[in-house]
Amino acid sequence: MKKIKVIGGGLAGPEAALQAASLGCEVTLYEMRPTRSTEAHQTSDFAELVCSNSLKSESENSAPWLLKQEMRRAHSFLLTAADASAVPAGHALAVDRIEFSRRVQELIDQHPRITVVREEVIRLDDDPDEITILATGPLTSPALTAELQRLTGSQHLAFYDSISPIVDASTIDMDKVYFAARWDKGTADYINCPFTKEEYDRFIDALSTAEAVPAKEWEQIPTALATAETVAPNTRHSDPTQHEENDRHSERSEESQYFSNKATISKRANIAIGDGEPHSSPQKCHPERSGEATQSKDLRLTAPSAEEKLKYFEGCLPIEEIARRGRDTLRFGPMKPAGLTNPRTGRWPYAAVQLRQENLRADSYNLVGFQNHLKYNEQARILRLIPGLENAKFLRYGQIHRNTYLNSPTVLTDTLQLRAHPRILIAGQLSGVEGYTESIAGGLLAGRFAATLAQGRTPTPPPRLTAHGSLVHYITHSEAKTFQPANITFDLLLPLEEELRKKIRDKKERHRIQCDRALEAWTAWLTQTS
Repeated sequence: MKKIKVIGGGLAGPEAALQAASLGCEVTLYEMRPTRSTEAHQTSDFAELVCSNSLKSESENSAPWLLKQEMRRAHSFLLTAADASAVPAGHALAVDRIEFSRRVQELIDQHPRITVVREEVIRLDDDPDEITILATGPLTSPALTAELQRLTGSQHLAFYDSISPIVDASTIDMDKVYFAARWDKGTADYINCPFTKEEYDRFIDALSTAEAVPAKEWEQIPTALATAETVAPNTRHSDPTQHEENDRHSERSEESQYFSNKATISKRANIAIGDGEPHSSPQKCHPERSGEATQSKDLRLTAPSAEEKLKYFEGCLPIEEIARRGRDTLRFGPMKPAGLTNPRTGRWPYAAVQLRQENLRADSYNLVGFQNHLKYNEQARILRLIPGLENAKFLRYGQIHRNTYLNSPTVLTDTLQLRAHPRILIAGQLSGVEGYTESIAGGLLAGRFAATLAQGRTPTPPPRLTAHGSLVHYITHSEAKTFQPANITFDLLLPLEEELRKKIRDKKERHRIQCDRALEAWTAWLTQTS
C-alpha cells in the first residue's frame, strides 16, 4: 500500500489525514507552523480558526445543515470535535476555537498511523509510491504557491478575506443591549446592540472618514492573479429606507417595509444579504472584477500598481467596503435589525450589531460580520460608537489576509486529483470552496479518495444529488473564465424536476425533498465505497 503525505494543518489537512489513517493508511502530516507562520495565524495549533468561530446554520433542511449531516454520516473527525466544542449560537454551530483546536490536536497525536512533521514543504514530488494531498489553504506559502503553479501551468486566483474584532464580555454595557435570536429561531444567545437613526448616522459618518491600513507587501495580489481591476459600485443614492418610529404601527407593516427596501438596496449595492447562507447563487460568491480573468500560461508574478484596488470575497466584505456602496447598505447587511425585537421597546431597532459568544467561558464575544481593514486606533474609535460598547476593551481587532485558490475547473478532476499529476490531490479552500465546513468536507473527501488510490483502486466521486457532490461538481465543472469560490447553497444542488417544482410551491418543502434525496444518495455512496 502506498503512503500518504498530507500538507497543511488547517481544517482540510487534519480531516484528510484522519480519514485516510482510519482507513488503514500510513499518513505523514506536514505543517510549517511554527517554523514559518502566516500573516493571519496567531498559533501553531492544528485547525486554528482564523476568522469567525461559526460553522454556519444547523437549521434543519438548510444547505449548511445538509452538508454537516452528510459529514456526520461519514464520521467526520473535525465535525465531531466541533460538536463537542460548541458554544451557544442560536441556530448556528459555533465553537470555542481553542477547545476545538485542542481536540483536533488530541485526535492526531493519539492516532498510531499519523506522523506529524513540522517543516515547510516547498516542492511537490510526483512520487509513484506516494499519494499527496495538498491542503495548505488560502495562505499557502509563496514557495509552495510557485511550485503548484509550475506543476499545473495555470494561474492562481485570489481575493481578500477579513477578520472580525473580539470584545471582552466584561466591558459590554449590558444595560444598553439585549439577548435575542433573529426571528426567535433557536435560543437567544446573541447580544444585540441597538441603534437609533441618530446613532446609526453618527456611526456611518465616522466610518466614512476612517483611515484604512496601507496594503503591505504580503497582501499584494501578483499581477498574474489580479487580471482585472476591482469595481466598487458607488451607489450613493437617496435614502429610500427611513423607518420613522411613529410609522411602525405593527410588526407586519415593519416587516413588509423592511423587505421592500432590502430588495432595492441589494439590487443597487450588489451584495449578498441573508442569515445562515450568505449567497443566493454561486455567481455572487466572487471578488469583484470588471472583466474576465486571462488564462495565459505566460503570466509572471509581479506586484500590482498602487492604483489597483483590493478584491474581496463578497460573503465577507469589510464594513468600510459595504458602507461605500450606499449609506443604508450596512443596515441591510451585517447591521440589519429585521427580526430582532427589542424587549424594551417591542420594536426592531433602526440598526443592530450582533455579538456572538466566542468561547465556553462566555468571557469574550465577536462582532458578527464586522470584519474590517482599518487601523487599530480607528477601530477603537469607531467601534466604541456602537451602543453598549462605549467603554469596550477589544481583545482582537479586525484584520485582512489574502486567500489564494486554484482555477479548479482547468486543473482538477471530480475526485480532486490534478489532471496532469493524478497522485496529487487538492483539498479545502485551495480547491475553490469557501468556508470552514466546506473546507473540512473537502478534506473528508480527499482523505477517502487518497486512501482508495493508496490501496490500488479507483476512487468514485460522490453523487451529484448530494451536498458534497454538488460542491465538487461546482469547482470542477464551472466555466473556467468566470470561476469563483462558493459556499454550499441550494443553487449548487440539483433542482427538483420542473413538474414537481410546479406542484410544490412551498420552498421549505422543496428543500426538504432535496435534503431527503441527498442524504439517501450519500448513504448509498458511503456503503458502496466503504
